[in-house]
Amino acid sequence: MDFKVDEDLPLEVAEILRGAGHDARTVVEQKLGGAKDEQLWKIVQSESRCLVTADKGVANAKLHPAGDHAGIILFRLPRENRAGYVRLARSLLLSGKLDTAAGAIVVVGPESMRIHRA
Repeated sequence: MDFKVDEDLPLEVAEILRGAGHDARTVVEQKLGGAKDEQLWKIVQSESRCLVTADKGVANAKLHPAGDHAGIILFRLPRENRAGYVRLARSLLLSGKLDTAAGAIVVVGPESMRIHRA
């Protein structure tokens, strides 16, 4: 799968995805930092990438219903921190469910993973 890692996540998340053989580009690396959500969403869709983010607004199922896009992975932590996001990325890879994100909204937290499909 191809991924776009949002600027609210550490670069290590993209590195973890790349290490597993995926094409992962970051908002920061592509100099899209500070882009409005709507602009970023159009770019992500034009590239047919699954968006990896911690932004609940972008992962809103009413705005971007499952099945209408390449996928969204939303990382949720009780307290945002770099190490926590890195742990979530690793746990997602270890779960073997990364490929199920295609066309879905996947919410990954420290204790659970929910997959919303169309």
